[in-house]
Amino acid sequence: MIKWVAAFLGYFLFRFPGAVLGFIVGTFLDNFGGSGNKASSVFQDYTRQSVSPADFELNLLSLCSIIIKADGQVNQRELDYVRQYFLSTYGKEKANAIFRTFNEVIKKREVSAQRICAFMEQRTRYEVRLQLLHFLFGIAQSDGQVSKAEVEKLIEIAGYLRVGRNDFESIKAMFIEAADNAYKILEINKNATDDEVKKAYRTMAKKYHPDRVVTENEAIRKGAEEKFKEVQKAYETIQKERGIS
Repeated sequence: MIKWVAAFLGYFLFRFPGAVLGFIVGTFLDNFGGSGNKASSVFQDYTRQSVSPADFELNLLSLCSIIIKADGQVNQRELDYVRQYFLSTYGKEKANAIFRTFNEVIKKREVSAQRICAFMEQRTRYEVRLQLLHFLFGIAQSDGQVSKAEVEKLIEIAGYLRVGRNDFESIKAMFIEAADNAYKILEINKNATDDEVKKAYRTMAKKYHPDRVVTENEAIRKGAEEKFKEVQKAYETIQKERGIS
């Protein structure tokens, strides 16, 4: 689109030579501003800067390893959770290849959460970062409970990813049993009016609808679907409790 505008302006100012020059410059701007890089095209709908699928997966696995090691030990059930998740979403061949990389990552003594999150924060949309956090909570909870050390690490990661406090508490409520969880998931207080409950549900359903997480990364896409279901479940719980039609 830019190339045609530039060509028109070039012709208007310098006739045919200007049109040619404008078309060339406009073509460059179109390619630079778009997602011409094939390596990044998988993520072009939800990334702010280019990030290849391989980079995305490596950083995702690094975050997984941070959560698994958060309480000072490597829990087999958490490892199995990650492995099963990747097997079900990528298939055996790709999952095995990914886990060869993961085994190297998990063995490393130090993986910088701040560096990884800075990379992801700069290159992914907010909706995707919410699903990353949801996925990490799932790992922490896979052994039956989310430990204090894991919660602290998740709070740290959420901060680096610039995830808002209300959004963090909403995701946390999906994995840690507490009073008024349904309200926390919808990000409202228990004394909210019925109209406020309905409005909150519409807002959250729109915010977390899987269609907003445009990605070919199956782990993230499935996380979006799970979170959307939790929002629906929370609203249905409040509907039943209050008798809202």
